[in-house]
Amino acid sequence: MVARRRLVVVAWIAILALAIVGGPKIAGAWSVDYSTPGSDSHAVNTAMSDHFPDASYQTMPFAFRAAGGVKSAAAQAQATKVLAQLDRIEGVGTAKVSQARISQDGTIGLISIPLELEGSDIATHHGHDLVEIAEAASTPQTTVRLGGQIMAEAERGEISSEGVGLSVALIILLLTFGSIVAAGLPIAVALFGVGTGIALVGGVAALVDTPDWAVSVATMVGIGVGIDYALLVLTRHRASLAAGASVVDSIAGALATAGRSVVVAGGTVVISMLGLLLMGLPYLQGVALSASASVLVVMLASLTLLPALLGFAGHRINALTIGLPGGKARSARREAARQANLGTLPSDASPRFAAWSRAVQRRPAIWAIVGLVLVAVIASPVAGVRLGYPGPANDPVGSQSRDAYNLMTRGFGAGAGGPMYVTVPLAGGDVAPAEALRTTIEGTTGVQVVQPLSKSPDGTTALFSVQPRFSSETPGADRLLKTLRDDVIPPSGASAAKVGGFTAETHDQSVATASRLPILFLAVAGLSALLLLAAFRSVLVPVKAAALNVISIAAAYGVVAVVAEGGTIGQLVGVSGEAPIPPFIPVLMFAILFGLSMDYEVFLLGRIRERWLEHGDASRAVTDGVAATGRVITAAAAIMIAVFGAFALSDQLFLKLIGIGMASAVLIDATLIRLLLVPAFMELMGERAWWIPRWLDRLVPEAELEAPSTGVAGPRREPVGAGALAVESLAPTPAAAAEPTPANASA
Repeated sequence: MVARRRLVVVAWIAILALAIVGGPKIAGAWSVDYSTPGSDSHAVNTAMSDHFPDASYQTMPFAFRAAGGVKSAAAQAQATKVLAQLDRIEGVGTAKVSQARISQDGTIGLISIPLELEGSDIATHHGHDLVEIAEAASTPQTTVRLGGQIMAEAERGEISSEGVGLSVALIILLLTFGSIVAAGLPIAVALFGVGTGIALVGGVAALVDTPDWAVSVATMVGIGVGIDYALLVLTRHRASLAAGASVVDSIAGALATAGRSVVVAGGTVVISMLGLLLMGLPYLQGVALSASASVLVVMLASLTLLPALLGFAGHRINALTIGLPGGKARSARREAARQANLGTLPSDASPRFAAWSRAVQRRPAIWAIVGLVLVAVIASPVAGVRLGYPGPANDPVGSQSRDAYNLMTRGFGAGAGGPMYVTVPLAGGDVAPAEALRTTIEGTTGVQVVQPLSKSPDGTTALFSVQPRFSSETPGADRLLKTLRDDVIPPSGASAAKVGGFTAETHDQSVATASRLPILFLAVAGLSALLLLAAFRSVLVPVKAAALNVISIAAAYGVVAVVAEGGTIGQLVGVSGEAPIPPFIPVLMFAILFGLSMDYEVFLLGRIRERWLEHGDASRAVTDGVAATGRVITAAAAIMIAVFGAFALSDQLFLKLIGIGMASAVLIDATLIRLLLVPAFMELMGERAWWIPRWLDRLVPEAELEAPSTGVAGPRREPVGAGALAVESLAPTPAAAAEPTPANASA
């Protein structure tokens, strides 16, 4: 890469330009169907689509209030004017004022306007028009509000979470390296990778159903891992340069060690993301493929573009330094500490992290218990988590969608915005059983209104809607759904009836998600463990890694549960009231976080194993590994937290929750897991950590992270056969008789 660095850089510039120009031409349209294949709610959607062509499952609520009554001439004229303006917008269907429901006091009217296209598509192209129409229509006498998901998307803010995250990441890199050149390279590599990857996301949308927010997820993950991978290679390169290596040898050594870690880490992230394909939810397929493509591209950029840029930078990698307060004093203290530890720590090690690791290793059992208790406490709120899709009640206060919901609730009850739909197959066109079921449901506790029954044009299906007394986001609506499905419909004469709608879709997806989560957990953890088995030649290390990753993710779930409660902590990030957590968030978080947690596991354990193979002291290897990776993992984690945490600024609640959850997971992972539990457990396992039976060692393909020996002094150690815990040492060279110096220890 260094020898052909001009060609590599030109090739990447051409690839990025081609992606920017050609990406939109191959991109497909965003589409998403949140229904669960094989569920009752999906069956209702299909029946409505097949047998009721004039019925629109997607609608936009139009609520208006007039102090003098909505039947007044002024209110009627204003509503008619608004409907005429909306009818001119592509994708918005026709509705009449005569179709309005009127509240008992006559002051609030509600019209459900059918949508002929996906609401997200209409919001994307005409969201500004919708907002303008609603705002201009309100007068001192008449309040007009448009609601639903379409308006929530139309009013979405324009804050660039990615831009905020990148800005903070650049500051962290400057503080870490003290050099503008060194800080800018990881950002440049990440931008090249993500910019190219976004074009692939559009291509994915042309092949499979892909929601528009897949771009945000792919960007979020791509930027985070792109900077992390570049940071790992760059840190190893700078350490080698400082130890006296040439530029070419330093880059080659960084790729042979840190580069291998990047391949393994990127592989685990891709495996985790592709695990989403096992969930059987169509819209997650597009998200999985999009994020995987983004990770693969940034990983390739870290292994090709970054070495080429490092070749151009040469020894000027530390150029354009910036003065940091107290920087010289800190450098002097670090150098003094390093000199005191000369011969025992790698040249790029941090004495402070070494001291911390030794403190944990002196009392490993106690610190392991403390760490596990802390993680359990953080994870405990997940026990009360409530799955569901946030509705207009969770939209920002003062928004059109929130105000429309408030008007609907005031005039027609809390369930007005989330009706349930019941479809009944008709035997021979007889509607009597369906009418009997409708009457029974009308008298069921928790039901407010049941609309008249409609018979399909082909005479095969009946349809009616049920308005609960509860908002669709509340547990009461879910209880009513279960009552209808389990207690009301089975004993009726229309036992083949199905219940659908927003509440039913949420419930069905929650059930499907819970049933398939174990499959996802086992598949992702199993495949990742096999990859680590090949990389580290160890049985216990992959098991320990998977277990610690799972508990750190559980802790992140606990943080998300607390934020979703909308209390003091939730209000700090804009969650004004209690909100349910969409069922796909735990799934998506697990897939992303399991892979990202493995990144830090690979970074840390790669250095621990490298040092253990050099000198054979398992306890000292743990100290060396923590000391050598402490700063880079801390910096990488801080960048990840900045990138993910910036999504707390998003107006979309689910992106806010995902960002907060992943930022907190990275924080927990980089502190409680990597700095407390990993050194504690590795100390407890000792040399057993690197045990592998001979028969398994022969079966597993070679994929070790350490570079082949290049004549560096120091013994190499390999585990011996079936169950043995001792290690054999190859005959050391004369130079290896003494402790390794910092120069060769960093090789």
